[in-house]
Amino acid sequence: MDLNMSVNSVTICVEGMTCSSCVWTIEQHIGKLNGVHHIKVSLEEKNATIIYDPKLHTPKTLQDAIDDMGFDAILHNPKPLPILTETVFLTVAASLAPPWDHIQGTLLKTKGVTDIKISPQQRTAVVTIIPSVVNANQIIELVPDLSLDTGTLEKKSGTYEDYSMAQAGEVMLKMKVEGMTCHSCTSTIEGKIGKLQGVQRIKVSLDNQEATIIYQPHLITVEEIKKQIEAVGFPVFIKKQPKYLKLGAIDIERLKNTPVKSLEGSPQRSTSYTNNSTVIFIIDGMHCKSCVSNIESALSTLQYVSSIVVSLENRTAIVKYNASLVTPETLRKAIEDISPGQYRVTSTSDIECTSNSPSSSSLQKSPLNIVSQPLTQEAVINIDGMTCNSCVQSIEGVISKKPGVKYIRISLANGKGTVEYDPLLTSPETLREAIEDLGFDASLSGMTCASCVHKIESTLTKHRGIFYCSVALATNKAHIKYDPEIIGPRDIIHVIESLGFEASLVKKDRSASHLDHKREIRQWRRAFLVSLFFCIPVMGLMIYMMVMDHHLATLHPNQNMSQEEMINSHSSMFLERQILPGLSIMNLLSFLLCIPVQFFGGWHFYIQAYKALKHKTANMDVLIVLATTIAFAYSLVILLVAMYERAKVNPVTFFDTPPMLFVFIALGRWLEHIAKGKTSEALAKLISLQATEATIVTLDSDNILLSEEQVDVELVQRGDIIKVVPGGKFPVDGRVIEGHSMVDESLITGEAMPVAKKSGSTVIAGSINQNGSLLIRATHVGADTTLSQIVKLVEEAQTSKAPIQQFADKLSGYFVPFIVIISIATLLVWIIIGFANFEIMETYFPGYNRSISQTETIIRFAFQASITVLCIACPCSLGLATPTAVMVGTGVGAQNGILIKGGEPLEMAHKVKVVVFDKTGTITHGTPVVNQVKVLVESNRISRSKILAIVGTAESNSEHPLGAAITKYCKQELDTETLGTCIDFQVVPGCGISCKVTNIEGLLRKNNWKIEENNIKNSSLLQIDASNEQSSTSSSMIIDAHLSNGLNAQQYKVLIGNREWMIRNGLVINNDIDDSMTEHERKGRTAVLVVVDDELCGLIAIADTVKPEAELAVHILKSMGLEVVLMTGDNSKTARSIASQVGITKVFAEVLPSHKVAKVKQLQEEGKRVAMVGDGINDSPALAMANVGIAIGTGTDVAIEAADVVLIRNDLLDVVASIDLSRKTVKRIRINFVFALIYNLIGIPIAAGVFLPIGLVLQPWMGSAAMAASSVSVVLSSLFLKLYRKPTYENYELHARSQMGQKTPSEISVHVGIDDTSRNSPKLGLLDRIVNYSRASINSLLSDKRSINSVGTSEPDKHSLLVGDCREDDDSAL
Repeated sequence: MDLNMSVNSVTICVEGMTCSSCVWTIEQHIGKLNGVHHIKVSLEEKNATIIYDPKLHTPKTLQDAIDDMGFDAILHNPKPLPILTETVFLTVAASLAPPWDHIQGTLLKTKGVTDIKISPQQRTAVVTIIPSVVNANQIIELVPDLSLDTGTLEKKSGTYEDYSMAQAGEVMLKMKVEGMTCHSCTSTIEGKIGKLQGVQRIKVSLDNQEATIIYQPHLITVEEIKKQIEAVGFPVFIKKQPKYLKLGAIDIERLKNTPVKSLEGSPQRSTSYTNNSTVIFIIDGMHCKSCVSNIESALSTLQYVSSIVVSLENRTAIVKYNASLVTPETLRKAIEDISPGQYRVTSTSDIECTSNSPSSSSLQKSPLNIVSQPLTQEAVINIDGMTCNSCVQSIEGVISKKPGVKYIRISLANGKGTVEYDPLLTSPETLREAIEDLGFDASLSGMTCASCVHKIESTLTKHRGIFYCSVALATNKAHIKYDPEIIGPRDIIHVIESLGFEASLVKKDRSASHLDHKREIRQWRRAFLVSLFFCIPVMGLMIYMMVMDHHLATLHPNQNMSQEEMINSHSSMFLERQILPGLSIMNLLSFLLCIPVQFFGGWHFYIQAYKALKHKTANMDVLIVLATTIAFAYSLVILLVAMYERAKVNPVTFFDTPPMLFVFIALGRWLEHIAKGKTSEALAKLISLQATEATIVTLDSDNILLSEEQVDVELVQRGDIIKVVPGGKFPVDGRVIEGHSMVDESLITGEAMPVAKKSGSTVIAGSINQNGSLLIRATHVGADTTLSQIVKLVEEAQTSKAPIQQFADKLSGYFVPFIVIISIATLLVWIIIGFANFEIMETYFPGYNRSISQTETIIRFAFQASITVLCIACPCSLGLATPTAVMVGTGVGAQNGILIKGGEPLEMAHKVKVVVFDKTGTITHGTPVVNQVKVLVESNRISRSKILAIVGTAESNSEHPLGAAITKYCKQELDTETLGTCIDFQVVPGCGISCKVTNIEGLLRKNNWKIEENNIKNSSLLQIDASNEQSSTSSSMIIDAHLSNGLNAQQYKVLIGNREWMIRNGLVINNDIDDSMTEHERKGRTAVLVVVDDELCGLIAIADTVKPEAELAVHILKSMGLEVVLMTGDNSKTARSIASQVGITKVFAEVLPSHKVAKVKQLQEEGKRVAMVGDGINDSPALAMANVGIAIGTGTDVAIEAADVVLIRNDLLDVVASIDLSRKTVKRIRINFVFALIYNLIGIPIAAGVFLPIGLVLQPWMGSAAMAASSVSVVLSSLFLKLYRKPTYENYELHARSQMGQKTPSEISVHVGIDDTSRNSPKLGLLDRIVNYSRASINSLLSDKRSINSVGTSEPDKHSLLVGDCREDDDSAL
């Protein structure tokens, strides 16, 4: 081999790389450039090291190439480093005639080969290679026909300068390696890392737990070395940052004498091998790749071994050695001696061969065969039950022998095993079962290292529709953002599973367990029972003492027992006998029973009180802790004083107070949580409606069912086809594509009757299919379904605060400090009164006894009063007054199809004084309908059915909502789905259409028999009623005559439009027709004229119809004392007509969407609270501005988002119900506040002893019982709201029908536009008519443009915007 310099290396800093994908892109792109031999890009160090041919590239051209890819390349050191190349001489066996062109082409394509010179005469090839990139053995593997020419092999030693240049790029690195236990570990790391390209030397120290590595940074990065050591299973940390070696002459001399390591072994071994032999050993006891690298590294250091290939799967080692220097037996012993000395080696047979024999070439190819084996996969198995290394050895021994297992490594500390296996031969599940058969518990886990994470992230981010993917190895979870239109969770799981990992969705808690307060109920029930256990004996003692005191009182009615008598009576009572002086049995028992309750039962209160005080707040728990601690401390002190004084009379203690107090508090809290659980029942019921599984079906092009699959409901994707069987729940929102059924939507919309569903109907998740099987296409899935949105809205509503509650919270903040002050004041005041005027106590204190000292009586009473004040005060009832009522109110609303978004709108709705209704889609249906078709020609000239066929065909090409209404009407009347052909179609916005119609004869022939039948019926009617017949035109409307042969032409010229369109086309409109049109317009309809072949044939009246319940809803709102206003963008005539039909007297007409907000603001400035009811996008600003925005559920998403109240059903009576519910809830909140405040206002003075003169004195336990009762009473009061029932249509109608009636036009005041000019009279002046005409024309023009650009759909609510302006056609304004 000849060492020379013809290749350079340069390191370029690269900014802008974000992930491994960037690294790969640069390496691929630059690596393909002609003259670039090798490139290594490091993401961590942000640089690229390139080995290149200086004849073809300079550092500057390479920098530009990286710049052109969109990264920032910076060249810190433009001076390149020369790189050593080697010359390899290869020969070809004489018997073969090799294809020289193929050999040259193959080698020149190989990275690291810089040049090749071929001499066909001498049958040799001289190849120049970069030894750090490729070696001679790899070249021989690529071209098996070649072999190393050992005869001509000479090594020229490089000059001192050359060597120093070659070594100048070396870096020394120190790393901390953890987890090494023996020399096997060190030799494993040295063997594995020492073989890496670019690593010059490595020394691992077991004592220092560190590795010192000298490497070439242009060939390998620190990151790669670290990754490789971690792959062997040892955690690594960089101790010192890598630094370039500064070599002196002595170092270089020493390095020159050190053999330069290369992959095929040491240079000494590269001397002449004239007698090469190969032996195959079978090795037992190898467990993992660590063993393989151990054996390979140990044997490759031997001078007489030229190559060694160890296979873990086949348990073999193929060793190529010099037979003249060593025997196979020596090699066998050498392998057995390798640390840790566990290998058992047997030799199969000695295969003696020369270097040019065919078998030799096959062995030389063996490394390639190993490379081309199927890809292996890695699995991590969690193993429980391992106790020592013996367990580890037994598992590794058994599993490593399983077919397909490449290696296994088990960590006793982590309880994990990493197995590399061939997926064609075994599976992780098989291996897991094998480990379980050994008596251990094993479970699978997918991701093992950062490489798995990168694999998943890079694969997913390449998929269209995935915006972001982040995988956490520690938690085994991935967070993915995606576009549901393109990809769904099921597709993502399939992608992850295709990579060999198991994936499932993180289950959301579908249960309502957090709402039922079960945990709290259990906690307080336990606390109550513990306290009760200790309290019952205390109560027994207390009752016993009360009975005895009463008995004594009857003996001494004047309470004037002397101390001696008292001592005598005490000694006669068993419980009052003294064990020690001053300590009676009664007090000792009370003390012993009090301790567990005080410190174990009350532990929760102490913690909560501490937390509150730490945050500088005071709550209920602070009061409880104060009361019980003071009572306990006072009693303990008085007892100790009595014992110290050796008192003959036993002191009166309060040891009975803490147990009694805790019993009542625990009972109160337990009952309170039970009641709170009931308040969330409505929400829990909604959550329980959600289906858990869905049946996804696959259909072919002919809608024939191919397959069915049960999946988790969260895996359903938009566009999936789902089968819902009778009795099944709809898992998602969707549209029916096949089948007929009745569906129960009562739990979602509140609609009691089942709703019929057929193809095209929409269905709601959570509703129940009753009798037919349906196929639906999913339109909203996951969190987007109506039910999920309802649940989310109700949850948010129940946690939001009503303004009245903020007042209560503020009050509670000051409440506790106030009570503490009152308590201290009570104590001081009674002490002062007692010492100043003891007669008051003597007279009124029920527990007074003359035998007790005066001071003790005063202090005892003062303490009793102050403790009772602390016990009775309850901020809880104030805090519970509002939220419990809001929770029940919103829950009841949701069950009735009224979603109230929180406490604020719930509270605000009862203050509303004005209700503003949008017209289109709210008061009216929002879709135009044909009201009347008037035929204007004699029936023998053109029949009604023919006019309908012509008009329907002509309008079928129109995108205008009026056109769509006409086509729909014609199809219904003719009972057909198909119409004729329309050509030369033209539309003039604001005027009408013109076209030519053909192919309608088929339609008419189809209907001839129906016409005959009608004629027979109608003619018989005419004979009976002939006297009433007035004109031929009226009969023409009744009789559909046969087609006249005179007009049976193939093509009809058609014009449809308003007055102006007719005048433009030169047609005269007579007064009768004009009057008829004006009459329709006065009723709020749009009248259009039909011309066929230049003859006026018909007049069609179209209108948006009023909802049936609108009039009733308006009447009830008025009867509730509310002002009702209609606000619309439509013309004043239409607005007046609609208002008169529903009974509204105040109308704002021709109001633009932006001006609706101004109108609402204007009403608010008058001091009125406004509720706005709307459904369209154009209403959303006004809904947001109003005090309460109410959106109709069929409306647009934007309107629903902007509103405070959402009515799920398209029913205006729910507007009434929502205001009614608000009034009931606020009334209930007020009742709760009265309960809470009155209780505190009366209870505290009684506790403080204000009513002592009338004998009203409370013991502390009575106070705590009263306190518990107040909280429970407030919650129970809120639960009364659950009895609320929404009045039905029939109930409303019964009350209102007698008083309802349509308004006359003179009663209605119409205000036009943003100005507030009122119009009470329907008659218009000339100027007004001209202004109106021009405004309506412009609006109509705009609306037409908008409707042409819009996409028409079959859903009524989607038309709301279009239709809002469509009836502003100029014919309806004149």
